[in-house]
Amino acid sequence: MMHKIEAIIRPEKLENVKDALAKAGFHGLNAANVVGRGVQRGIVYEGRTGERATVDMLPKVKLEVVVREADTERVIDIIERACRTGKIGDGKIFVSPVLEAVRVRTGERGDSVI
Repeated sequence: MMHKIEAIIRPEKLENVKDALAKAGFHGLNAANVVGRGVQRGIVYEGRTGERATVDMLPKVKLEVVVREADTERVIDIIERACRTGKIGDGKIFVSPVLEAVRVRTGERGDSVI
């Protein structure tokens, strides 16, 4: 069994995560710039003249990593440690089962392709 770990993180933490995962031997990942909002529903800015502006869709990075089930908790821990500031907006991690993986070049199947 394999798991897909999706992490929504602060953009400035991407290099930290990539480095920490690579150091632990996890090199394969995908990253995409996304926008979103969580429970805080954005940020309200107040200008010097008192006008208020709400930004409710904030820039984030979405990471996707597929790992063997046995490595799932380790990878989650690595991502958490690399991203945590202790402030609202640090992100979320989601885990889903992966039923199959196929290496396009060779047709090879299973967790050996990850």
